[in-house]
Amino acid sequence: MSLPSSQPLSHLEPGIRLLHKSVGFIFQAALRAAIKLKLAEHLQDGPQTAKQIAQKIEANATMIHKILRLLATQNIFTAVDKHQFAMTPEAEFLLADHPHSLHKAVLMLTDKTLWEPSLHVAEMTLGEPIFKRIFGESFFEYWERNANLPHNFHDGMASFSTLENPFITAKYPFPENSLIADIGGGTGGLLLGVLDANPKTEGVLFDMKAVTDKHILHKLNDDSRWKIENGSFFEKVPSADFYLLKSICRDWDDDHLIQILTTIRQSMTKTSKVLLIDIHLNHDNQPNFGKNLGLLCSHLIIGADERTQEELEILLQQAGLKTTNILKTDCDLSILEAQIG
Repeated sequence: MSLPSSQPLSHLEPGIRLLHKSVGFIFQAALRAAIKLKLAEHLQDGPQTAKQIAQKIEANATMIHKILRLLATQNIFTAVDKHQFAMTPEAEFLLADHPHSLHKAVLMLTDKTLWEPSLHVAEMTLGEPIFKRIFGESFFEYWERNANLPHNFHDGMASFSTLENPFITAKYPFPENSLIADIGGGTGGLLLGVLDANPKTEGVLFDMKAVTDKHILHKLNDDSRWKIENGSFFEKVPSADFYLLKSICRDWDDDHLIQILTTIRQSMTKTSKVLLIDIHLNHDNQPNFGKNLGLLCSHLIIGADERTQEELEILLQQAGLKTTNILKTDCDLSILEAQIG
């Protein structure tokens, strides 16, 4: 049966939008390909055609053109004419040598260890440990065993942090003579930024040895101001005036997070402060990067999620801590400060 020609078709427009959203995954595939093919590096000296790039890397020019034209729809590269493409401010962050490069972060976020479990989100609603079913071990077991693989999870998180860390150091003032412990601090990017911005402080980087072996704290050019301690934050952490937990909360379910916070509280003094640095979820329908990461984390680790400010405060209370301040940075992150309650 055909619709009358006079009937408006506006009621079908939401369906068109839904179709467009259904192919979102191909954009991430193109983004990963752009890094693998070093398209940003080939365009950083000026506009080029896909054919020119393809000749340099011995690739198919038609495919290069398709990748570039898709990414250009989201301002990653731009078409300057029918054939040539050029860099954009967003594309600059794909460069491996950019001071705040997201090169490794994008490779991590588009890696098979994140993509393959995402095909099984429906099964996750039944509580099935999808990651372990696919890879034969838990998410953290996998990356502890594969910490030395190129473009691994820890390198990706370090790359992630290069963009976020300046917003944190600009927002939170650390008093002189403070000892700052970065718990689960990876390769030390955040701690490096904090120590650099606060020259009369000292720091401790705390994480697993396989991770801290790749630390970057030597870039501070003052080895007297930092040290490394290895261990598990489920067992014991160093004593400090400030404890940094950046993007740690979302990796654990409530019970494990309470255990981590309790371990930290046991090493705190009455004046020590713990800083939970996370994305706080909103309750409305507005976009929130934490909602993406929350679903992503939950299909990697059962019970993992981004949380609202209120949810984090409840978990702090259960660990014997109380909120003393909340600071919103100029990026997605917020800093929730707490002391012994």
